Amino acid sequence: MFTLFVTVKIKEGRRDEFIAATKGDAEGSNTKEPGCMRFDVLADNNDPNTFYLYEVYENRDAWETAHRGMPHYTAWREAVGDFFDGDLQRVEATTVFRREDFA
Repeated sequence: MFTLFVTVKIKEGRRDEFIAATKGDAEGSNTKEPGCMRFDVLADNNDPNTFYLYEVYENRDAWETAHRGMPHYTAWREAVGDFFDGDLQRVEATTVFRREDFA
């Protein structure tokens, strides 16, 4: 599995718009992408303008090709493109253990 942790800092005053646009991307990822196993959006408890995306895909290709080519992703990028306060920070990881491994 291929996993991403993405940190997104947004400009002051764009929080509600960011959440609305990101909900569409998360919903599309979770319901319309066969290679997407999980797409969670988290808000930082100490900074209302920082969000974390936790994304799990079957493999890197499911993220690079399928996810990035989906209409919900391109709509999200267009909607939030000027909301970012700096560059997105991305950590790529490979799953070692999952909850299901201990069931």
